[in-house]
Amino acid sequence: MLASTIAPQENIALMRNAFAALSRRDFAAAAGFLSPDFIINLAGVPYQMRGPRIWRKNTETFFNAFPDIQIETQDMFAADDKVAVRVRFTGTHTGEFLGNQPSQKRVDYQSYELYRIADGKIAEEWICSDMLTILTQIGAFPARHLLLMWLAGYRVWFAAGLGLLAGAISTLMLSSIVT
Repeated sequence: MLASTIAPQENIALMRNAFAALSRRDFAAAAGFLSPDFIINLAGVPYQMRGPRIWRKNTETFFNAFPDIQIETQDMFAADDKVAVRVRFTGTHTGEFLGNQPSQKRVDYQSYELYRIADGKIAEEWICSDMLTILTQIGAFPARHLLLMWLAGYRVWFAAGLGLLAGAISTLMLSSIVT
């Protein structure tokens, strides 16, 4: 029973150390926390990527696009072999990112991440970053499209609400006629 209460705290300490290495741009040290068969799961990517070398390449690409990026871990929770992290990134887009030329614009976005720990190493990650926000902030996705998408979602709920209201009124009117 004691091992189950210690392991989550040890896993949180491991993740804090990994994020500290990442924050100081020590990519070799950060990659040292990864297992040799590390698995990368990114939201929206239809396949897994594997290995510390691929992780480091992806990370360096991101840091080249946003060299002044600041990483703030806002929440970190652990249960069994999993650690959940909510992290905030802020920085300036001064390098190419996903085919988008530097915009010199500031970014501020959230990432929700889940990690699996095995044998004292980070064995797998699931990353769900707010890519729509970052792409909007650098000008790759027009803000008006984001607003229209948001409003489109509310049109559905508005129409459903009107339908329910009309149904309730019709039911009340019919029940008063019948009685």
